[in-house]
Amino acid sequence: MRFLDINLYSDYLSTATQQNSETSKSASKDYLNATDEELMDACKQFEAYFLEQVFKEMEKTVVKAEDEDSSTSQLEDYFKEATIQELAEQSTDQNPLGLAQMLYEQMKRNYDI
Repeated sequence: MRFLDINLYSDYLSTATQQNSETSKSASKDYLNATDEELMDACKQFEAYFLEQVFKEMEKTVVKAEDEDSSTSQLEDYFKEATIQELAEQSTDQNPLGLAQMLYEQMKRNYDI
């Protein structure tokens, strides 16, 4: 997974830019004013979010028992969401995929920060 195509994220950014140029202009100004540490933190947050989405899709493939009690399923879903989010954050901190670093370098290059 270290060789993820960062161009997918760039395509997403360019589409968002075309759809709302005012918002993207203010966002790019925010990036210009951001320190390297803040920019890297934002990239790590994106990587954690990406990993969280991967974990959620993986969890959907698990076969569930049909006799689940509906009164506990809501509580179970809450804790499952929280656990997946925490696992994604810890995974990004302890063993990063490299997506945050690639995104950081590309943003530095594209915005001339």
